Amino acid sequence: MTIRAQIVKVFQQEDLNFLLTNRIPRRLATQFMGWFSRVELPVVRALSIAVWRLFSDLDLSEAKKTQFESLHDCFIRELKDGARPIERSEDVLVSPCDAIVGACGTIGGTTLFQAKGFPYTLQDLLCDRDLVEIYRDGVFATLRLKSSMYHRFHAPHDGCIEQVRYISGDTWNVNPIALKRVERLFCKNERAVVRLKLAANGEVVTLVAVAAILVASIRLHCLDAALDWDYQGPSVVVCDDSVHKGDELGWFEHGSTIIVFAPQGFALCDNIRDGAAIRMGEPLMRLPWSRREACG
Repeated sequence: MTIRAQIVKVFQQEDLNFLLTNRIPRRLATQFMGWFSRVELPVVRALSIAVWRLFSDLDLSEAKKTQFESLHDCFIRELKDGARPIERSEDVLVSPCDAIVGACGTIGGTTLFQAKGFPYTLQDLLCDRDLVEIYRDGVFATLRLKSSMYHRFHAPHDGCIEQVRYISGDTWNVNPIALKRVERLFCKNERAVVRLKLAANGEVVTLVAVAAILVASIRLHCLDAALDWDYQGPSVVVCDDSVHKGDELGWFEHGSTIIVFAPQGFALCDNIRDGAAIRMGEPLMRLPWSRREACG
């Protein structure tokens, strides 16, 4: 076993991983990383990326740029044109990001799961009674972005962003180890609830971008300000931004999670199951044919 493999194995031990990523001053660590990752000294950038490679499967071969100004510049990298083909079928909702699929399936009334045995409610997560009713008995998919993954997220279908709700919160790690230990974790973390009305059938699909430790900053093109601890704007922003499937909506400052919600009648595609890898633009859910046809 290589030295790298031995180091990774040590840090994958659940107790140690949880201790290092959650039993520390999360806000202070996140603020420090926000500052440190933007340092543009060549030696700092090179060493930081080298350490990142040591602990992850970081692959920069698809990046549009070959040189980065800082660690942060590498985190939020864009990809080469055509690196993520978009499934164009009208009845398909695509994944908004590269991710590992977590808990997914049908919502039981208004209750769903972050991990086996750890339920939470739509109201606790969304803080919006209208959306709770829209997604009662609906469908959801939890998409976890690993730190080494492409961090930008995109429109899952043609439509209009109607509203963004910013909910301030904590920055717990959102990896599987934490999800098995911290109840209602997603409901505790900082998040942005992005409401998208589909052009195909008028249904509302919602993306919940959940920040995490070392992240705590979500950027959306439809807003002028970053959503983070320094945000002083309204908690609910009404929008009217038309987007096409695959259009970039924004990015995380680091890895995190996006939870996709769709109303009853939508269905997960066959490739969507807990632990599966998915790339932005690949099929995620299918629209109800009858509703889509009824809308012309």
